[in-house]
Amino acid sequence: MKPIALQLYTVRELMKDDYLGTLKQVADVGYKGVETGLSKGRTPEEARRMFDDLGLAVASFSAGLPEADNVASIAGAARTLGTDKLMVGSGPGRWTSPQSIREVAAEFQACAELAAPHGLRLCCHNHWWEFCEVAGQIGYDIFMAAAPGVFGEMDVYWASNFGRVDVPAMVSKYASRLPLLHIKDGPLVKGEKHTAVGAGKMDIPAAIAAADENVLEWLIVEIDACEGDMMQAVRESYDYLIGHGLARGNR
Repeated sequence: MKPIALQLYTVRELMKDDYLGTLKQVADVGYKGVETGLSKGRTPEEARRMFDDLGLAVASFSAGLPEADNVASIAGAARTLGTDKLMVGSGPGRWTSPQSIREVAAEFQACAELAAPHGLRLCCHNHWWEFCEVAGQIGYDIFMAAAPGVFGEMDVYWASNFGRVDVPAMVSKYASRLPLLHIKDGPLVKGEKHTAVGAGKMDIPAAIAAADENVLEWLIVEIDACEGDMMQAVRESYDYLIGHGLARGNR
């Protein structure tokens, strides 16, 4: 079983009013780690002390695509936070043709090559649009073939493209390049809110089982929006994954 983290985007609204208190609740639930960007008004050193005090590791770090003039500072922040994985996503506008997808892939590949000497692994986080068909191919397949130096942080809910894609097969296909999985659940209806993990229509056990035990490092819960209390959904997601023996937590 892999350790369980929470993408802090999940609790963004709660953190606006009480950053430290929200983090403490996440730690009290039992999560072993978090996925985070740089906190406004806090240095990486201050954030690391806060996470350490709560027993939370940093599974991966979000800071945008690195460039020549900022890759050293991004790598330094990641090292301070204790991770070597840089998570970056891509908007929908350029996933419309094989040519434009290959252009996106070329940019990610160049950034991965720039980051690698600094000890960073660039991990592409997907949404649903990467898993649409483009000229008879799934866009994600085009991207991964054209960016061999890029790792994946596959979001299993978005990868389903609302039930159109066989997610376990896709996880298995790219298992050697997936150190991270985003674990998300919901009704598989475009535009509808997500649910706590285990309360939706995703086959979460099959998606996790398809990963490579020797490559996968973290399972990261993310809930973009849900009905009801978000922290309760965070707890229920933890309880489902731990209770079904799918992840490892702190309780």
